[in-house]
Amino acid sequence: MSTPLIITVAPNGAYKTKDQHPNVPLTATDLAQTAKQCLDAGAAMIHMHVRKPDGKHLLDAHAYLEATAAVRKAVGQELVVQITTEAAQVYQPYEQMQVARDVAPEAISVGLREILKPEVPESDIQAFFTWLKNSNVMTQVILYDVADLQAWQRLRANGVIPENKWFLFFVLGRYSAGQTSSPTDLLPFLEADDGSYPWAMCAFGPQENACAIAAASLGGHARVGFENNLFLKNGTQAPNNAALVAQVSQGAAALGRPLATAQDLRSIFLN
Repeated sequence: MSTPLIITVAPNGAYKTKDQHPNVPLTATDLAQTAKQCLDAGAAMIHMHVRKPDGKHLLDAHAYLEATAAVRKAVGQELVVQITTEAAQVYQPYEQMQVARDVAPEAISVGLREILKPEVPESDIQAFFTWLKNSNVMTQVILYDVADLQAWQRLRANGVIPENKWFLFFVLGRYSAGQTSSPTDLLPFLEADDGSYPWAMCAFGPQENACAIAAASLGGHARVGFENNLFLKNGTQAPNNAALVAQVSQGAAALGRPLATAQDLRSIFLN
């Protein structure tokens, strides 16, 4: 039987606004409603950003805990709630690592290149990833290109990153012209990957669904949502995040891949 496909929804990101789409969820209440819709459409995890009252990107423990509580009220334990440490040109590495410690979430995403900086000794990176492991935080490591993947492999080989149930995340087309993605953007990652850990992807623009289905057909997992794309596979604007999740669910059925549940994720990635 095929490995269940993990569909994650990324409903808002750091930059999307209501002007770009009226259904971008910005508040805890919005996120809770979106979480329920996306769970029903086939998602197992929500990748959650929180915002300031003016809509700008925020890393704040209280805001994360408030949003997490709202999502839990809406869906119970049926979705894994993943927070982000994304800098978004606002936060510095030690602030990013501190919010993780302050929230101690069930799941988190960490952009490797955002903390792998000259001002951050590798001993501090080692301490952070060791804390994530010891705290049993489901950790997804965001890699923007093959150079990031190779840096990850070097840190692992040198013992900076402890062995754990890590989840890799390949960002397709981040530096392409117009920041649009294609399924072929997966190939360099897969050629360089050593297969040690499960992987997922996200993609920008109208080929998001095609990229997700390519990943699903190659044994990976998919993240979709308004953070990276507002359009359905037919080129029309998606009415909401759940519609993007539903497209991937339908593609998984065509491939014969069952959908993962939140409990599946917990059994795979938590100790």
